[in-house]
Amino acid sequence: MTADQGLGTALAAEHAAVHAYGVIAARTTGRLRATATSAFTAHRARRDQLRSLITARGGTPAEPEASYALPVIPSTAAQAVELAVLVERGVTAAYLELTATDDAALRRLAALAMQECVTRSYGLRPVIDAFPGMPASPAPSGATPTPTPSS
Repeated sequence: MTADQGLGTALAAEHAAVHAYGVIAARTTGRLRATATSAFTAHRARRDQLRSLITARGGTPAEPEASYALPVIPSTAAQAVELAVLVERGVTAAYLELTATDDAALRRLAALAMQECVTRSYGLRPVIDAFPGMPASPAPSGATPTPTPSS
């Protein structure tokens, strides 16, 4: 993946995150709404930063989609948290692609963005994947071998 493709992937994820957090904030109250509003603002700032970077590199940043299919329209706090965690995991995965570029400044930007996403996700659900942004490893087939003493 080229740096420009990585920036485009990250931008698309940020567009989707802004949309999702707008929905979450509109459908929640209290502390969860404040958390969603803060995340909305953070993702909007990252989106704008990516748009500027793409433009500065001579590219044309993609516009957001007209709408996004969310896996759930939250009607409970638990559903809102679940959606927010999915959003943060998705954005983390998008930035993970950008860490493969040979541009040190873009790798730093991606690492910081991933750190922010994982921190937000942990604030919602205090569980961290072993390798944030990476797909889950498939379950091993067969039984795990038991070590035996050597003679």
